[in-house]
Amino acid sequence: MATSQEACYLTLLGLAEEFRTMNPPNIRNCIQCLLAIFNLKPPPKMEVKTHLQLGNILLQFTKNTDLAQSHLEKAWYRSQTITGFDDVKFETASVLGDLYEKKGQTAFAKQLLSKAVDISQQSVFWHCRLLFQLAQIYANEKDYVSSSSLLGVGADYANLSGAQYTRILFLLSKGMLLMIDKKLTEVHQVLTLAGQLVEAWQGSTQQKEALKVFFLVLQVCHYLTAGQVKSVKPCLKQLQQGIQTITSLHTDEELMPANPGDMFQWMPKEHMCVLVYLVTVLHSMQAGYMDKAQKYTDKALMQIEKLKMVDSHPILHSFQLLLLEHIAMCRLVMGNKTVSIQETAQALQICRQEPRLLARHCSQIHTLLGLYAMSVNCMEAAEAQFGVVLRSNAATELRILASLNLAIVYLRCRKEKELSELLARLNPEALPSGSHSLRAAAYYVHGLNAFFQARYNDAKRYLRETLKMANGEDLNRLTSCSLVLLGHIFYSLGNNRESTNMVTPAMQLASKIPDVHVQLWASALLKDLYRLCGDRMREQEAVHTHSNFSQLLLKDHFQASQLAEHHLIQWVKGDPPALPIPSSSASTSLL
Repeated sequence: MATSQEACYLTLLGLAEEFRTMNPPNIRNCIQCLLAIFNLKPPPKMEVKTHLQLGNILLQFTKNTDLAQSHLEKAWYRSQTITGFDDVKFETASVLGDLYEKKGQTAFAKQLLSKAVDISQQSVFWHCRLLFQLAQIYANEKDYVSSSSLLGVGADYANLSGAQYTRILFLLSKGMLLMIDKKLTEVHQVLTLAGQLVEAWQGSTQQKEALKVFFLVLQVCHYLTAGQVKSVKPCLKQLQQGIQTITSLHTDEELMPANPGDMFQWMPKEHMCVLVYLVTVLHSMQAGYMDKAQKYTDKALMQIEKLKMVDSHPILHSFQLLLLEHIAMCRLVMGNKTVSIQETAQALQICRQEPRLLARHCSQIHTLLGLYAMSVNCMEAAEAQFGVVLRSNAATELRILASLNLAIVYLRCRKEKELSELLARLNPEALPSGSHSLRAAAYYVHGLNAFFQARYNDAKRYLRETLKMANGEDLNRLTSCSLVLLGHIFYSLGNNRESTNMVTPAMQLASKIPDVHVQLWASALLKDLYRLCGDRMREQEAVHTHSNFSQLLLKDHFQASQLAEHHLIQWVKGDPPALPIPSSSASTSLL
């Protein structure tokens, strides 16, 4: 009898698998075959495994998450009484924990995974995987202390288990969280140890290079967060060389690790390529190389579209969102408001589809809308957008960026009381961020304010600080802005020679970026300076240049204001509004 029953199980399982792998899959019949197994009153192991299979299939092919949850919970509770069934038991815990989190039931997810962590210590692979998963949930909740602690436990356990590759992954992940949590002293300690272990690693070339890329990405981000654009260049070069090495390696070099605890992959190499493009875009933007940022954004977005055709992994949406946010800022600098607001709308639509991304990126979107509103002279809307950011729990650096731009809005709107209060909180010497570039920008905003108040000596003092800091770290856009403002100060003081000496290099640098607004400002000054010194030919050149930039910006301003996306500047609360798919002009510029 047992043999015939076993034959029935095997037949039903075989049929279920056949229906699942058909093209297209016949999921209804697949599920019916698996459900039929329960009518045979199968032994506990078969029952648990079937519940797990049903849960996985329902999650993958249907939207019936409640039924999937019911099967997974049955698999989990019934597996508790079975010994030596680790793979099924802990896979169930992992899948169910992920489902709880996706449904917003994080307390259940943490409780379940904590128990699974406690009872999985004899299974190296599952213990490490469950620790990573539980740490990720705490990180998503911004409980970085608990998450870092779990990753530290994982690193120690992996070390004792002889899983040195996974130990390094735990350490690098911990270093990443400590960076987010601004625990800079601890970051240095963890990354120093991780760097030494990466160098000493004797495993496969593929794994070693992947660890190097992870380590270098953290190093580059650490420098960029500190606004050290020049200092980061050697690390960025190593990172770009590292990704070339990885892409040149053949997949047959990916051998099965000897230790089951080392059966992890930080990231597929195709995703790593996109990540390296992304950090290169971040560097190019901070350095003020907008053309370069645009070039690498185009490459990265093309790669993302190719990868999404195969597997639309959630991390690709995060990468796409970050790229769109940064390229939208680039467009504003380059005088292309029309495409900027379309790309901002595209980023917002990605957020609409994924609530977790909206929660994480909402403040960035409002900052972009504020910058766009400033560029089209909608100062009330800009003030409202930056206000949303300042009232949020956004990162310190983003709040400072919003504050600096809000100060310029107040300056342009003559809101002297609000400006005075805000500038008091933006003291460059006491900014709550260690970012070199943000401190330099704060000096610039103070200099701009002093210029508008005709306190020219104070303005020059602030701007010289900006120039010193900007030149020290190759912050080209701040350099060009400071030079043209100094040129304007000297022009106001009647020192035309000194003014020309400032404005001419500002114009040259702005054209390399290219920064259309600084070029417009510089050409307006140059036409007056050349007129005063009687250089008719250069004056006419400057008049022509100024006219071209004015017409370009006016035309773009008009086009942007006619778009449906333009009305996003009025969105300050509630769910983001639905918009039509961005027009072909935006998508052409991206792909």
